[in-house]
Amino acid sequence: MAGGGRRADALRNREAIIAAARTLVVERGPGIGMDEIAAAAGIAVGTLYRHFPAKKDLIDAAVADLAETIGRSLDAASLRVETGAGSAVDELLALLRRVVLEMKQERLFRFAVAALAEDALGEIRDRGRIAVDRLVAAAHREGSLYPDITTDDVILLMAAAPADAIPETEQRRWLELARRALTPVPAPKAG
Repeated sequence: MAGGGRRADALRNREAIIAAARTLVVERGPGIGMDEIAAAAGIAVGTLYRHFPAKKDLIDAAVADLAETIGRSLDAASLRVETGAGSAVDELLALLRRVVLEMKQERLFRFAVAALAEDALGEIRDRGRIAVDRLVAAAHREGSLYPDITTDDVILLMAAAPADAIPETEQRRWLELARRALTPVPAPKAG
């Protein structure tokens, strides 16, 4: 039992370290010290170094954790479409909504570590492109996406999403305009 408790503590420490690193890298940049990350995670510096011998190891782990989170979300969207639990165009629009309204910290983190984790970030982009491509193809089969809309168009919309400093009302208006640009399907009635 004691071994299982130590493993659980180690897992909690690892998760705390990665969460602290992501937060501090966004707030202060990738030059943040390992001692500051350890303090924010509530652990000793030696514990941090046992998990991550170098900052590059920590950044790689944080990017891998982000990739796993994004991958699970994209896989769930694809599964909902495949099982008929959701439409492809609704999943594409939900993805745009998440990018614009919910993933601000993740975008800032990816930007902050771009030079340090180029390969891992490329894998996130590649996996995302594959998922968007499947959703675009499914939306074309459904007839819910304009026929000339491509995966590149959807990715361009994501890349051109309004900046975080833009008020949320304007971000929501951008999302409505993006919906109109992608699909002839009217928005659901509120109420």
